[in-house]
Amino acid sequence: MPAQTRKRSRTDAAARPPTTTRRYLVARAEEIAPGQSRKFILPIQGADEECFVINFRGEFHAYVNRCRHIPIAMDWVDNHFFAEGGRYLMCQTHGALYQPDSGECLAGPAGACGKFLFRVPLQIERGLIFAHPPAAPIERGL
Repeated sequence: MPAQTRKRSRTDAAARPPTTTRRYLVARAEEIAPGQSRKFILPIQGADEECFVINFRGEFHAYVNRCRHIPIAMDWVDNHFFAEGGRYLMCQTHGALYQPDSGECLAGPAGACGKFLFRVPLQIERGLIFAHPPAAPIERGL
């Protein structure tokens, strides 16, 4: 009897970093404790973009460093993204609050709520965090 193959779901494919793009070393996982972040530069669509990786409850997530209300950097104080005791990411300029694990804006100025930060796909291999440029287009900053 032939073995059944598992069909790949859309969520499986979306969770994996693209296999055809270059990857860029961001940091060692041990260097970013829970509740901390690290900024890095990543080439996206022909331009160097400032991004950041966070450790939220032991899981790593990365985003382009750009508020979805007005396209400016979120960390008015350098490399400070967490607010509310580490429960949310916050745009220091507008006070918009984002869910750390999804990037969804939960509170803030009109027009930002319901939007998502631009996610940067990550790959963790042997304790090293690698970033991949996002496949989907992102809006350019000011």
